[in-house]
Amino acid sequence: MTSTEVTTDSEDSGPSGYAAARLRLLQEEAQSGPPRRAALARLTDDWLTGLFTAAAERAGVRGAALVAVGGYGRGELSPRSDLDLLLLHDGTADAGAVAALADGIWYPVWDLGLALDHSVRTPGEARRTAGEDLKVQLGLLDARPVAGDLGLVAGLRTAVLADWRNQAPKRLPALDELCRERAERMGELQFLLEPDLKEARGGLRDATALRAVAASWVADAPREGLAEARRTLLDARDALHLTTGRATDRLALQEQDQVAGALGLLDADALLRHVYEAARTVSYATDVTWREVNRVLRARSARPRLRSLLGGGAKAAPERTPLAEGVVEADGEVVLARTARPERDPVLTLRAAAAAAEAGLPLSRHLVRHLSTAAQPLPVPWPSQAREELVTLLGAGEATVAVWEALEAEGIITRLLPDWERVHCRPQRNPVHTWTVDRHLVETAVRASHLTRRVGRPDLLLIAALLHDIGKGWPGDHSVAGEVIARDMAARIGFDKQDVGVVATLVRHHLLLVETATRRDLDDPATVRSVATAVGTASTLELLHALTEADALATGPAAWSSWRASLVTDLVKRVAALLAGEEPPVPEPLAPSAEQERLAIEALRTREPVLSLHTRPEPASEDGEPAPVGVELHIALPDRPGVLPAAAGVLALHRLTVRAADLRAVELPTELGEPAGLLVLSWRVAAEYGSLPQATRLRADLVRALDGSLDIRARLAEREAAYPRRRGVKAPPPRVTVAAAGSRLATVIEVRAQDAPGLLHRIGRALERSAVRVRSAHVSTLGANAVDAFYVTDGDGEPLSPERAAEVARDVEKELG
Repeated sequence: MTSTEVTTDSEDSGPSGYAAARLRLLQEEAQSGPPRRAALARLTDDWLTGLFTAAAERAGVRGAALVAVGGYGRGELSPRSDLDLLLLHDGTADAGAVAALADGIWYPVWDLGLALDHSVRTPGEARRTAGEDLKVQLGLLDARPVAGDLGLVAGLRTAVLADWRNQAPKRLPALDELCRERAERMGELQFLLEPDLKEARGGLRDATALRAVAASWVADAPREGLAEARRTLLDARDALHLTTGRATDRLALQEQDQVAGALGLLDADALLRHVYEAARTVSYATDVTWREVNRVLRARSARPRLRSLLGGGAKAAPERTPLAEGVVEADGEVVLARTARPERDPVLTLRAAAAAAEAGLPLSRHLVRHLSTAAQPLPVPWPSQAREELVTLLGAGEATVAVWEALEAEGIITRLLPDWERVHCRPQRNPVHTWTVDRHLVETAVRASHLTRRVGRPDLLLIAALLHDIGKGWPGDHSVAGEVIARDMAARIGFDKQDVGVVATLVRHHLLLVETATRRDLDDPATVRSVATAVGTASTLELLHALTEADALATGPAAWSSWRASLVTDLVKRVAALLAGEEPPVPEPLAPSAEQERLAIEALRTREPVLSLHTRPEPASEDGEPAPVGVELHIALPDRPGVLPAAAGVLALHRLTVRAADLRAVELPTELGEPAGLLVLSWRVAAEYGSLPQATRLRADLVRALDGSLDIRARLAEREAAYPRRRGVKAPPPRVTVAAAGSRLATVIEVRAQDAPGLLHRIGRALERSAVRVRSAHVSTLGANAVDAFYVTDGDGEPLSPERAAEVARDVEKELG
């Protein structure tokens, strides 16, 4: 169908004719994007013109006009967009006639079920309202006549634009504050897994704000790529509206694959990357524009005072302060010195970036654009000065981020480091991650910059931080792929062969310390020896320790805690001792602590479970937020089957999250001198909501669980059914494996699954049915993902055979599936 045919169909101004033509237009696959939005606006114009003309004739109103404002005023109607309309009149008609005219337009729109934002005003009223309400004024900047008195609309547009320009020194700061408040509330579009395409920072609202700034004549936004970014976001919103059939701007997880398909993209990840790149363009333009607005407004306010001091109209040239060779500060920005020659100085780009970050100043947009086209490429491998400037840039702390983003906006980073393209704007589906892959790498370098005093080679720490996830986006294990890429990139940057090897090792094993510390038995010599073999030297261990902390802190609040930090520190101390020549002691069966022995004696006397709770508050996090209350729970009871699933189930019912568990068999003599077998369980748990259950209630429920009168499985099923589930989001299936060479004392069964109430209870039940004994358990939860390791033996206390271990793993996986 052509646009001409659409217009012909719309000659019937009745609701049915417009609705049919609208439906045909939206179903026409050959027309999408800006042409469809413009065609939908024209079709709607024609229909509303018919409504206005007929209603004005019936009401006898002259001197009135129907005006489209906002997105409709720009001719950008998405399938489910609101119709933003102003009925403008010159005030000569009586109120009843104007109301009748309005009713003749609004009611047919409502009858079709279209969303309508409407108002009725004279030009004077419209100007007064705009002066009081910034959002109204922004909408009127895009005012466009639909029908009626064109001169009336032209007069209003001229007056509103003049008001906007005259009031810019007051209105623009208010608009800036409005944008900042919205960004704080809605987050940054380029990092959100379910972004709001309109309201989030870098979205369509910000693009509209940039148009308003340009209309003020105070400053203009960088135009390179901005129109294409707006089109990308509008196209995504169109596809979202057509996919959901709703007026929504939130790109929910369950709809992303369908929206991607509608846009001809491969999958949801491709869609998010596409959207993120557009949002990044808008965000960068926003930063540059508001910086320029504030600079101009400061200069205007200072000009009268300056003129009086200078005694006339003479203009003072901005002061230029040298920062580095060829780089100066001028008017709060970093610019090139007049003598700089980027075409002859290949290190100038990195030198300017490092100087800006160290000074905490933004790079001038004109400088970055000039360097992107004129700078000489760096030779490969880089000269030592270029490598040192990159390390300086990465070590500058928080100021690094803005400078890096400016370089990325002009494509400079991918020219310096071609492999960066793979991680550019790459989403991370794990909700633990706050950032996209590329931003996470930069944030890790920022965190690492605060740890450089702890290591002997801060340069290697910063480079490894920048490259540790560089393998994401390649097939297979990103650590394995990243080792190869990091080796090439470190050599490109100019490190020697030995340093390249260290960087590659750090990238390959950047998850080793935290995974080992939280999922393995640190008292097992095999655990410590495996880490020592992987890192090789004490200096590499020192670097890996700092990288582990920086990586976790840059991931998100769920990835690091005082508990994880203490486990990693303990592991590092043990590995360092081994690398220094101290052999780890062969573990002997640990004697029970005084507390455990007291409980065991009481359990022997009563033949019933005995338990104790000890509260241990966690230290506050770095940002001052209190951590959950930590609790040590000790249970002693006569040895019998079913203890682990019963105890784990009771803890789940009482909303206690298990962080670690140790199970130990103890023998005590009875009154007759015969040894009696007891089981001592030591748990480290956290109260999910900060409040602790009473020990007496825990014990009573444990007794009931063991004698079968408390159906834990049914109670947990009820809890799970009551948990809110996000429609359409399906967790990946659980995976249970046998860790290779995990321990010489036991077989390590590793479980990776979606965290849920009673997960440990179900695992314990499966292990119990498999007739294995659990020596210890190491529990780790990151966001919605649980990774638990169980050291198990056969009935004689020996590790399982490979065949038996594989069978147990299959049984546990089947139970969880």
